[in-house]
Amino acid sequence: MMKGMFLAVAFSVFAMGTQAQNVKNNDAQESDTLRPYQKYPTLPAFNIRLMDSVTIFNTYNIPLGKPTAIMLFSPDCKHCKRTIKAILRGMDSIKNIQFYMVTPAHSMQDIRDFYNEHHLADYKNIQVVGRDYEFFFFSYYQTKFVPDIVLYDEHKKLVKLIEGETNASELYKYIH
Repeated sequence: MMKGMFLAVAFSVFAMGTQAQNVKNNDAQESDTLRPYQKYPTLPAFNIRLMDSVTIFNTYNIPLGKPTAIMLFSPDCKHCKRTIKAILRGMDSIKNIQFYMVTPAHSMQDIRDFYNEHHLADYKNIQVVGRDYEFFFFSYYQTKFVPDIVLYDEHKKLVKLIEGETNASELYKYIH
């Protein structure tokens, strides 16, 4: 009887250890499948070269207190052009969102042309338009196409990554 109880206890301890190992392995596997922005959901600091081709803006300097949208775009992308037009049409409903627009590999002239074509200077909440010259966005968010918009709340905490075309009402839905 004593031998049977000892075996039952030993088996239970062994089974619990195996179960704990499985949970630990599953957590590690799940963590390995998360994108960096999902592992670290606070707005990261990265550099954006502004349209003057000289000034560098670091996203660390984005102030708290208002929602933030980081938009990856390409000046010659038809989806990006449709997205910015759709956002601008509804800008009154999302004027509390501060926009920071980046493109990875286009000339400053292409960026300025996009800026002027869409009259982005007319919108006070479009804070920065420039180049992600370190290609940070693609590696951190692991996106494959443009446009992409990452929304953060007023405390710089991740709300949503929107991959592909979107509009102002969609952004409003996530921020309000």
